[in-house]
Amino acid sequence: MTLLTNTPGIWTRTFGPLLLSACLAVPVGAAEAVDPELEGLVAEEETPQLPLDELRLFAEVFERIKTAYVEPVEDAKLLEDAIRGMVAGLDPHSAYLEPEAYEDLQEHTSGEFGGLGLEVGMQDGFVRVIAPIDGTPAQKGGLKAGDLIVKLDDTPVQGMALDEAVAKMRGKPGEPIVLTIVREGVEKPFEVRLVRDVIRVASVRHRVLEDGFGYLRISQFQVNTGKDLGRAIRDLEREGPLRGLVLDLRNNPGGVLQAAVEVSDAFLDEGLIVYTEGRLANTELRYNATSDTAAPAVPLVVMINAGSASASEIVAGALQDHKRGLILGTDSFGKGSVQTILPLTSDRAVKLTTARYFTPSGRSIQAQGIVPDIRVDEAEVHNLQNGTRIKESDLAGHLVNGQSNGNDNEVKADGRLAESDFQLFEALNLLKALVILKPESNHG
Repeated sequence: MTLLTNTPGIWTRTFGPLLLSACLAVPVGAAEAVDPELEGLVAEEETPQLPLDELRLFAEVFERIKTAYVEPVEDAKLLEDAIRGMVAGLDPHSAYLEPEAYEDLQEHTSGEFGGLGLEVGMQDGFVRVIAPIDGTPAQKGGLKAGDLIVKLDDTPVQGMALDEAVAKMRGKPGEPIVLTIVREGVEKPFEVRLVRDVIRVASVRHRVLEDGFGYLRISQFQVNTGKDLGRAIRDLEREGPLRGLVLDLRNNPGGVLQAAVEVSDAFLDEGLIVYTEGRLANTELRYNATSDTAAPAVPLVVMINAGSASASEIVAGALQDHKRGLILGTDSFGKGSVQTILPLTSDRAVKLTTARYFTPSGRSIQAQGIVPDIRVDEAEVHNLQNGTRIKESDLAGHLVNGQSNGNDNEVKADGRLAESDFQLFEALNLLKALVILKPESNHG
């Protein structure tokens, strides 16, 4: 199973499970055997000389800690710490998975776990919010992508490892925790009180924005997201013929690669979706669209922002390259590497960066992100209209129109949408324009 999620810190976890970055999972049963791809790689290259000076230095530091540290330390702990540091030093996405983290890996794809509902990483010694998950305590509490968590209850975060901070944020459902937040544009740190809960993530939500215009929201890519999307589209079609669709991938940190392929395939009837390149043969992958599309051939607007990463970027990049939809919003996160889960024992593994992935046109979005076709920043809209002005309808004895088209409620709904979600309001307007300009087009 391949999983894709941004991991901008040393390694990224959800409150509950570990989040993976584009992972190619290796069966646990293979733990005791030598991977033939790895074996071939070693055989092809000259065996490098062991760095004896560095090994002597390691042994010296190990011995100094054993004899001089203020408290006795077990050899096993020192060696595991060394492994953890060795892997974490490679890049922000590689990690040594100990039993709890390895177990959490399995939970992540199920869509149910305990915690606050945040995707997080490390930045300058603080916990950085990548994205709050829809419908969770974090999202309901108003946390936003880019927030820095500087305190957990009364404990400063600086100096903690990410897994320590995550462990402190985890707990039994119903237990409260106070997060101290630093937010760009806000002068002082402020506190947010959240109550831990069991997080059940519905990966796909849908609704009708207006007659003929459907809205699809994918919060993360789980094993069944492709099927859930198909059901959501059928539900929208049962409510009336669709003239256009909005696909919302904002604050979607990624998930299962196959789900991203299936979502892309729902809108594409042919062509390459994504490919990966690495040193090992089993990291050279290509995924192509099939002719079995779930979505109708109507104009499509895809929404992204800085919280859209990995699997989200695969979908946005594929639809953009094939000109199947217009991308609206702000630049995505830029997570374009692939991690492979290499089991070591029955309960330990290494998550190792082994490849990069590319959009159909050959773009690597690593540290670049997907650039939207139309940039729309998140904004707040306030009504400046002077409500005291008199209109014709306010005059006594005014003539009745007699040709009301019933759009009064629609206009009011538009106003509420502009105030509650300006980017979605603009996406709907763009979708209407595409329908007017290309009523018979198969492309958004």
